Amino acid sequence: MLTTDRLLLRRWRDADREPFAALNADPVVMEFFPSTRTRAESDEMIDRVERGFEANGFGLWAVERRADGQLLGFVGLSRPAVDVVVGGRPLSERVEIGWRLRRDAWGQGLASEAAREVLRDAFDPDGLALPEVVSFTAATNVRSRALMERLGLARDPADDFEHPALPPGHRLRPHVLYRASRDRPSPDGAPPATGS
Repeated sequence: MLTTDRLLLRRWRDADREPFAALNADPVVMEFFPSTRTRAESDEMIDRVERGFEANGFGLWAVERRADGQLLGFVGLSRPAVDVVVGGRPLSERVEIGWRLRRDAWGQGLASEAAREVLRDAFDPDGLALPEVVSFTAATNVRSRALMERLGLARDPADDFEHPALPPGHRLRPHVLYRASRDRPSPDGAPPATGS
């Protein structure tokens, strides 16, 4: 479990299933995915995330607003299930930071707040001590790309790729990849996110 001023990042509960399904059924939230998700698909994602916590020691945290206990979505780490080689290594061997929050939680800095804490833990020598974290999205997803840049992740256009699960010509097929590493300072000159 991780905490921030406004948020609790915790494991998933059965009570999260209904609000998470509602989030995944929102076409605005899911604009940069091929489709919305059914309740069964949302439930399976929660089950898969929980299995990932057990297998990897990390996962996509359920994000709860501390003020009222509302589930806002998720922010966390996962192993990408994308079968593509980027920078000489399969993407599936990397660790990805990702997020998805319900629409009424946008524009309040909540995703940034949660993601900064996830990155702090990812790079903390007393936490996960990961050397690198990646994040990727459809090239047209301006909001997520802006968040990646605010978090200090950097893009090398040589790492961009075509998502293999989408057909050629699909509007979401071109993807961009950003990276953060434990030993690379953020653009504002602050030290890297190691636990201090």
